Amino acid sequence: MKTFATMLLLGAAMPAGAQTVYTNANGYTLDEAGALQRFATLVVGRDGKVAATLPAGAELPRGKKIDVGGKTLLPGLIDAHGHVMSLGELALRVDLNGTGSLAEAQARLKAYRSSGGWVLGGGWNQERWNLGRFPTAAELDVAIGDKPAYLTRVDGHAAWVNARALALSGITRDTPDPAGGRIERDAQGNATGVLVDAAMKLVRDKIPAPTVKEQDAALAKALEIMASVGMTGAHDAGMGPADWARYQRFLKRRKLTARIYAMARGPDAVAAIAPKGPIGWDSKDMLAMQAMKLQADGALGSRGAWMRADYSDKPGEKGLPFYEEGLLRRMIIDTSAKGFQVNVHAIGDAANGAVLAAFASVPAEQRGALRHRNEHAQIVSLDDLPRFTRLGIIASIQPTHATSDKGMAEARVGELRLQGGYAWKTLIDSGTKIAGGSDFPVEPPNPFYGLHAAVTRMDRNGAPPGGWRAREALTMVQAFHSFTLGAAYAGHAESKVGSLTPGKWADFIIVDRDPFVEPAAGLWRTGIESTWVAGKPVFRKK
Repeated sequence: MKTFATMLLLGAAMPAGAQTVYTNANGYTLDEAGALQRFATLVVGRDGKVAATLPAGAELPRGKKIDVGGKTLLPGLIDAHGHVMSLGELALRVDLNGTGSLAEAQARLKAYRSSGGWVLGGGWNQERWNLGRFPTAAELDVAIGDKPAYLTRVDGHAAWVNARALALSGITRDTPDPAGGRIERDAQGNATGVLVDAAMKLVRDKIPAPTVKEQDAALAKALEIMASVGMTGAHDAGMGPADWARYQRFLKRRKLTARIYAMARGPDAVAAIAPKGPIGWDSKDMLAMQAMKLQADGALGSRGAWMRADYSDKPGEKGLPFYEEGLLRRMIIDTSAKGFQVNVHAIGDAANGAVLAAFASVPAEQRGALRHRNEHAQIVSLDDLPRFTRLGIIASIQPTHATSDKGMAEARVGELRLQGGYAWKTLIDSGTKIAGGSDFPVEPPNPFYGLHAAVTRMDRNGAPPGGWRAREALTMVQAFHSFTLGAAYAGHAESKVGSLTPGKWADFIIVDRDPFVEPAAGLWRTGIESTWVAGKPVFRKK
């Protein structure tokens, strides 16, 4: 019998027609009812699908035997809300994630050497820097000089630009705020260097388009990162025709190493990509485009999330709706009528209320068949929480947002409005279906970070002890379900992936600890030994 280590070296060369029997595994999966099941042997057919899971002591079937060495084997994890191209792009650009101060960010920028005419990147977060304000163009100029720069905030809803970028875009004190956006200004009305939501486009449109080679490199990098953290599938939350063409090209060349459930970014992208209607999963279930992504508002960190009342820490501001409510409703109704799932970003309580009201206008049979989704469901009025279940709307949540946002969210919206904030257990207890994700690269793509946040409600430093608003914590099985069967259901793929039950694709991971036994506080430390898609290795730890 081959050892697991030997198999990793030889896996790609295994005969295509051989059934493979993975033995001596500490295996877990959910059954179709969502109950946790144990197994010791995974049998993968020659078609790359699960033939059987067997308990310890069962007679082994014929086939190539591979000893997993007692390691834990799990279904591949699925991220129900990420930004695939952005993940790869940021990895190849200047990354300010994790910087703890403005000075640290400036030092990282000074050390970065851009190969192009612009300095591009993102990941900054003024809340982590304890600035009490946004950074300025002058502070960016100190770090990079006169080369134009465009750096997105960690949530993607604001951009930090320098004086050169402002000049190239023609932004002056007389430039009006665009609908759905805001130019941050000083007391004299001059642009200070941060553009919120729709205002970002004023500079973004001046940046030269990346080449096909650069974008292909970004997708390849993203897929590499996803495999390394145990992600076998992702729902791409907003892409355009060029991205879709790239996915198709990678699929044709057999370079697509994760299953992608793509959401077209708005009605125009839907019309351009799928004029004849939704594009279902291909024959190998690697790629589909049967959903539209809309944004109802911005983010809390940039105060772009649309609130019913003023921000607690900024009287006079309520955030920004992206669309007039009638237009939002019409886009949802029209796109649903064409057979597309509609998935709407909603952070603030006003945005969540407007999105739920719009979904209520969709015929019930369409809502049931198409599985419309609220992306984030972050700050929700207590009166609106039960509407998710009544309307059959999936809550697509990102657990690490809660543990990253906790201090900022308290300051932004206050205790009263947080009663319906990040309310995952309340949603589940009411009967709402949940799909788990990360919103990468806003948050790290590692699904085990999300599992940890969902179960402990603590950040990876263990704060706060006992968890933030711990009454909304999930059980490990509930959290695991959200990143497996829950995410699969949200992508119309629960009969294909999400569990290691016979007939589904053999998408699985081998990890270095048992997440169902180890203390929950260490969940985020789980390491990936290898990642498999359709029975083929796409990552192994070096």
